[in-house]
Amino acid sequence: MAARIIDGDAVAAKITSELQRDVEALKGRGVTPRLAAVIATDNKGARIYANNQAKTCQKIGIEYSLVELPPTSTEADLAAAVNKLNDDRSVSGIIIQMPLPEGVNARKLQMMVHPLKDVEGITPANEGRVVHAPQPFLRKPGPGDPGYDTWVEASLNWPLPAPAPCTPTGAMMLIRSLGVDLYGKEAVVVGHSEIVGKPMGLLLVAHFCTTTWCHVATQDLAAHTRRADILCVAVGKAGLIKADMIKPGAIVIDIGINRIKEIGADGKPVLDEKGKAKMKTAGDVDFEKAKDVAGWITPVPGGVGPMTVAMLLRNTVAAARAQLG
Repeated sequence: MAARIIDGDAVAAKITSELQRDVEALKGRGVTPRLAAVIATDNKGARIYANNQAKTCQKIGIEYSLVELPPTSTEADLAAAVNKLNDDRSVSGIIIQMPLPEGVNARKLQMMVHPLKDVEGITPANEGRVVHAPQPFLRKPGPGDPGYDTWVEASLNWPLPAPAPCTPTGAMMLIRSLGVDLYGKEAVVVGHSEIVGKPMGLLLVAHFCTTTWCHVATQDLAAHTRRADILCVAVGKAGLIKADMIKPGAIVIDIGINRIKEIGADGKPVLDEKGKAKMKTAGDVDFEKAKDVAGWITPVPGGVGPMTVAMLLRNTVAAARAQLG
């Protein structure tokens, strides 16, 4: 039986619709959320991402400004731009577009963003919010206990932290959208980056999943992934997870984004009109075969990606509300 596809576009659209109402409520209090993006590159992908941010912000009523610096900018130039935005009370949130000019320490620059304006959720203060994600119960209620009948509903409506890392928070919302009781489920996260893998695992723990992180030092990856009721993959390696590495009926959340050559029926790369190999976006999971094993699975694109943008907007609205006090 083929897996049910988790539609990230649909879930993200529902969230942005709700955010639109939140923005209107803030405007009624005299505050218009404003997202400022710092960019210092001619990279086409970064420009497209910035344009998409602007369009999505405009759609729900968030003001968007692009602070453009030349690709030759130094770390000091970028730091000055970030500090200026930190001091600008009209700015609710700040995002630093990648890639940055050669020689600029991206992590150092990101740490300069004030935690209240860190809408990417990657400063230590905001990543710490994931550790302290609220839990309504210390244990699952038993039959006859107060809250037993509404356990699943309550656990799937815990207020997720904001600001918090956008991609794992979005992925967690996709998992919760399935309406599945997560208590006691075996969860495996492949990848342990500080902005995706680690917070992803912490969010699963907050939902009382028994969680394992796998990484480059993991001895037998398949042995771990085959027992996962929930498998989240975020390593940036196309096709890493094969169908035989997935537990039948599992929830598979593919967070990877990779650009790979499009292969034709003859097994050769498909060429464009200029004779160059056509490229396509793929995840870390072998989607076409995995969907015949998994119970639910996210596509790439159209899965976690739209949720990342939705969480960026959610964090911006939360930042505006926090700054309002």
